[in-house]
Amino acid sequence: MCGLAGEFRRDGSRADVAAVERMAATMSDRGPDDSGVWSQGPIALGHRRLKIIDLSAASGQPLVDPASGLTGVFNGCVYNYRELREELQAKGHRFFSSGDSEVVVKAYAEWGLDFVDHLVGMFAVAISERDSGRLVLARDRLGIKPLYLAETPGAVRFASTLPALLAGGGVDTTIDSVALAHYLSFHSIVPPPRTILRGVAKLPPATVRVYEADGSTHEHVYWDPSFTRHEEQAGWSARDWEDALLGSLTTAVRRRMVADVPVGVLLSGGLDSSLVVALLAGEGQRDLSTFSIGFDAVGGRSGDEFVYSDLVAKTFGTDHHQIRVAARDLLPPLEAAVAAMSEPMVSHDCVAFYLLSQEVSKHVKVVQSGQGADEILGGYHWYPPLAGVDRERAVETYAKAFFDRDGAGLARVLDPAWLADGDPAREFVAAHLARAGAQTAVDAGLRIDTQVMLTDDPVKRVDNMTMAHGLEARVPFLDHEFVELAASCPPELKLAQGGKGVLKEIGRRVLPHEVIDRPKGYFPVPGLTHLEGKLLDRVRDALHAPQARQRGLFRTEYVDALLTDPNAELTPLNGNKLWQLGLLEMWLQSHGID
Repeated sequence: MCGLAGEFRRDGSRADVAAVERMAATMSDRGPDDSGVWSQGPIALGHRRLKIIDLSAASGQPLVDPASGLTGVFNGCVYNYRELREELQAKGHRFFSSGDSEVVVKAYAEWGLDFVDHLVGMFAVAISERDSGRLVLARDRLGIKPLYLAETPGAVRFASTLPALLAGGGVDTTIDSVALAHYLSFHSIVPPPRTILRGVAKLPPATVRVYEADGSTHEHVYWDPSFTRHEEQAGWSARDWEDALLGSLTTAVRRRMVADVPVGVLLSGGLDSSLVVALLAGEGQRDLSTFSIGFDAVGGRSGDEFVYSDLVAKTFGTDHHQIRVAARDLLPPLEAAVAAMSEPMVSHDCVAFYLLSQEVSKHVKVVQSGQGADEILGGYHWYPPLAGVDRERAVETYAKAFFDRDGAGLARVLDPAWLADGDPAREFVAAHLARAGAQTAVDAGLRIDTQVMLTDDPVKRVDNMTMAHGLEARVPFLDHEFVELAASCPPELKLAQGGKGVLKEIGRRVLPHEVIDRPKGYFPVPGLTHLEGKLLDRVRDALHAPQARQRGLFRTEYVDALLTDPNAELTPLNGNKLWQLGLLEMWLQSHGID
């Protein structure tokens, strides 16, 4: 897990090495253990390293392989690197390190653009070909590892974070009005390739993009799972599905123990993270470190789930750590979490993950997390209403449950100068839900959440907040083979028992029943859902700041009404609409965007 950066000149000039060095320097938190820069003519690559696999200097990056004429930088972890190494050695490749980064470069040397098909893991990669002058960028199937781009007619720059690109300079920081509409409607999700800034894009998940020496560009999507029933599974019983998913998830959890340093678990006490602990215990892991966080109650809402995480820790004999945070202590970590965001993210989980990661990083450098189970296995409340709905009506059902605002709502919030044409979020969702490859409306809803919402909300949140402390987070529920299997599972098995029915049945085999048979929980930070005191003052200051007034994104009368009654307007997902506006301005101001 690291941070990468680079520049590829398309106008024949030499790459700006100083700019790449500035970009890489901003990511020292992501890679505190080592750094490197390499350049050759029109291309320069920079890297910050977090040492997880092969702790020696041999796996330092940028990794130069003279035999193949390739130089690469890599962020992430390839869990099957040992098996691939053996396969590549059998094909005649010789290795000078024992890490996964060299395996990625050698895989490209052997299989070309198809190298990604052989990688099991999370990754963002940039590879330069010495002989052809070609640059290749790739991102993992579920978008677990980020890759941002800033393109101009003469060059393309890329980095693991958006702020790194800003440090390189020359970025158009104008607000993208279409992205702004997404942010305010699609529960703060801005689908790729857009970001909130007009001059920055992000490479979509499961995508390989090639920049040729002559300036031309081409790309392809290499993975797109089918959310349909497969003939060979037609006779499977519910028990067969449970067995298959349990086997696949166990493999995913086992894969993510690959490391040359200890691996812990973020344990919320919910079904998903508890199941990860149980499966690791079943695989023979002893003295496993687990970590939970809790907050003071605010507005009558509880701020911890320690009763469940303590039970799981006791059941499996983990080395458990409880982290308690008082409400009065939230403002400093909130500021730090906003600064760590590559894009504005309104979920109050960001602060929880930031604080949790800060503590966990004192003990371990790698953790497994239960993120993704709800999107993969139907755990959210908007999936059951999709059952039995015609595909043509799916967008209305989905939008009612998930969207924060419709087109009319945007017109109430935004100054007319910032209104995009049409209703971008609804149009995007309608097109995605209508795509072929999803058998039912439920399948279509699960697909958009797996391929879009998951990547640009919870996955991005975990990456940003853990990497702010040099902590690598691994997500077994997003193992692509597990996702493929779950995508083909009949929706009724996922929606049973109030959601994630098939996973709950798996849990009954290995977990205390109290963890399973309870209302769904969240990572609660009550102080950010019920705005008051210093946090409310901070939001007010952000919305009244000179930069905010000059930008003029929001209608004054709307902002004033929200500030008068700050907890009156909530989104369908119980998010605070005032917080959504304030967070955007806080993020823009934190990153120096005027």
